[in-house]
Amino acid sequence: MKQAPVVLSPYDPRWAVLFEQERVSLEAALGQWLVGPVEHIGSTSVPGLAAKPIIDMMAPVRSLSAAAAAIEVVTALGYRNGVHRPEEAHYFFKPETDNWWERTHQLHLTEPTSLLWLRRVAFRDALRYRADYRSRYEQLKRDLAQAHGADLTAYARNKDDFVNEVLGVRDRTQAPTVSYPRNP
Repeated sequence: MKQAPVVLSPYDPRWAVLFEQERVSLEAALGQWLVGPVEHIGSTSVPGLAAKPIIDMMAPVRSLSAAAAAIEVVTALGYRNGVHRPEEAHYFFKPETDNWWERTHQLHLTEPTSLLWLRRVAFRDALRYRADYRSRYEQLKRDLAQAHGADLTAYARNKDDFVNEVLGVRDRTQAPTVSYPRNP
């Protein structure tokens, strides 16, 4: 299969607008399973940070097993059900494409007590709060994109040490030990 290299786009304020539009739609469709608002996560959620232009979202569900019934609802909204950390989340992306670089949105339905939720929200909040983290992370992402080209797995995996440092943990199996304000 053909692979495209990782390309970072300059921060675009429209990402927040795109998220908000999708949040409204998702919350209306998923209300019976949600225990809180859909969250914008990932680099597109951090003002000023360059990113792959894919809107990453997480929706907090009461129970992962009960939320399996939501798969049909989410796919009816134009998402494709994929596999990413199936022990922690139901994962979706759109549009329905086999090429990750053509995706515009990604969604995880997960319990708000899961490591996935705790780590992603804490990391987002840290990047929003600390300019030094944003700067270091963007440089790391640029270096990794250049070093790994189209190998998205290597690109993502090589960010782990930095993420763990920001979260104050040894490895990806630990919940964050630090916290920052949600909206600095």
